[in-house]
Amino acid sequence: MGFIKNFSKNLLPDSDKPRNLLLALLLAGGCTAPPTYDILIRNGRIVDGSGEEGYIGAVGINADTIAAVGQLTDAKGIVEIDATGLVVAPGFINMLSWAPVSLMEDGTSQSDIRQGVTLEVFGEGWSMGPLNEAMKKTQEETQGDIKYEVGWTTLGEGLQFLVDKGISPNIASFVGATTLRIHQVGYEDRPPTEAELDSMKLLVRQAMEDGALGVGSSLIYAPAFYSSTEELIELCKVASGYDGMYISHMRSEGEKILESLDELLRIANEAGIRAEVYHLKQGGMANWPKYEAVVAKIDSARQAGLHITADMYTYTAGATGLDASMPPWVQEGGYEKWAERLRDPAVRARVIREMKTRAEGWENLYEAAGTAENLMLVGFKNDSLKYLTGKTLAEVAALRNQSPEETAIDLVIQDGSRVGTVYFLMSEENVKKQIALPWMSFCSDSGSMAPEGVFLKSNPHPRAYGNFARLLGKYVREEKVIPLEEAVRKLTSLPAANLKIERRGALKQGYFADLAIFNPEQIRDHATFENPHQYATGMVHVFVNGTQVLREGEHTGALPGRVVRGPGWKQSQ
Repeated sequence: MGFIKNFSKNLLPDSDKPRNLLLALLLAGGCTAPPTYDILIRNGRIVDGSGEEGYIGAVGINADTIAAVGQLTDAKGIVEIDATGLVVAPGFINMLSWAPVSLMEDGTSQSDIRQGVTLEVFGEGWSMGPLNEAMKKTQEETQGDIKYEVGWTTLGEGLQFLVDKGISPNIASFVGATTLRIHQVGYEDRPPTEAELDSMKLLVRQAMEDGALGVGSSLIYAPAFYSSTEELIELCKVASGYDGMYISHMRSEGEKILESLDELLRIANEAGIRAEVYHLKQGGMANWPKYEAVVAKIDSARQAGLHITADMYTYTAGATGLDASMPPWVQEGGYEKWAERLRDPAVRARVIREMKTRAEGWENLYEAAGTAENLMLVGFKNDSLKYLTGKTLAEVAALRNQSPEETAIDLVIQDGSRVGTVYFLMSEENVKKQIALPWMSFCSDSGSMAPEGVFLKSNPHPRAYGNFARLLGKYVREEKVIPLEEAVRKLTSLPAANLKIERRGALKQGYFADLAIFNPEQIRDHATFENPHQYATGMVHVFVNGTQVLREGEHTGALPGRVVRGPGWKQSQ
């Protein structure tokens, strides 16, 4: 630059100093080299997460950050990727993931990475912390096929434990209301004492300052079922002080869904907190017509100033355990007490009666499913029972010459677990209508696994392998329920904004370089209920924090995942 100044000064007299300056600037501009990025992704259809129409452009990445987005015509990359014919989008956010245990076994998170998921969000009632010594012992003693040491105490330590082990996706978590309750009250059906509630609130405060996203509940299951609305409001008031969210598997998704939604809205209003409904559905054929009333109630609350959202998975079946078919009273005290009671003939007879009748005060998924043929058994702990994997409860009952209710009870006792179960409950028409709601994001409600090793010992719900690809393939490309740009918004910037996480969920300069690059004409799910261990296809490249974890559809083995913390963590620093 000094040479240019001297050269132009000698060429022109002092009276031409303005021209001198202009010449210098022009010469300087002419000597500027085109920008060079660590990674340059060219010629892709940029769908940036905003919902706006995509365009052909490029993304430049330096280290872990998006350095530029746009035409970038003259730019160069140390590594260049030609994305012609591909969509370049922000990495997807899985709003409800059960991946902690699967990541203990395999940190590559294959089934979700191959669908473009770069952030797994945990905490549906249960969270990795806070734990006391009794909880650690129970967790180690009740593990299934995947074994691991519980080497942490707080939620923050649990998340960091996974990152230190090495994982491909980013992870974040709510603090679980169930975990908080067990920590202080145990498995008893009673309200916490004033001192216990104060301790639970202190644990929420510590979790929020450690980076929790808010409080998550799962109210159909014991012991969470025993929590009062007032107890949840008090916990949420603490999270609200850190700008956290309340997110809930409501007390009912069927018979009492409107009343349960009222409870969530009351908690949001009285705690002054944003709230989200986990995996919104209308479970059971008799409840399918309640869709319009549910949506109207949420829309009305939003218009009144409450920040209410929801997430969902893209299937007509849910998955949980046989515990969701039995009344909460029989489960008080944890699994051992539950199994002990089920061995009592009088208790057994009462449970069978209650399984067969419309529930009063609890969510009976066995009754909601309508028939034992709509319950598929997919996860056993006991090796001697694994041959039943994939059979319906009706089929197993016929093999045993028993009623389905007796079979369910015996399986819980014999397996030493709640027995993983798929329930066919929902309407395809309602699934499509929910997908189009502007405040709806998406979740797998499952782990992230691979079709090999220990994972083959049980059958997951196919959503573990196909939930996000199914949205983009079946519902966007084939059935045109929503446009591609809107689907990407719901997978990225919408959940990021709801969670109040910074620099993620969009293709913007300065944001972390989490990217999902896929072929919109080829992306599709392949997993079925009968054969769920099948990867989705059509996702071509995936980046997490600027590191490529998927290249040409194959995992690179890279483990760049980090803990993503909520707004409370920043406040506490």
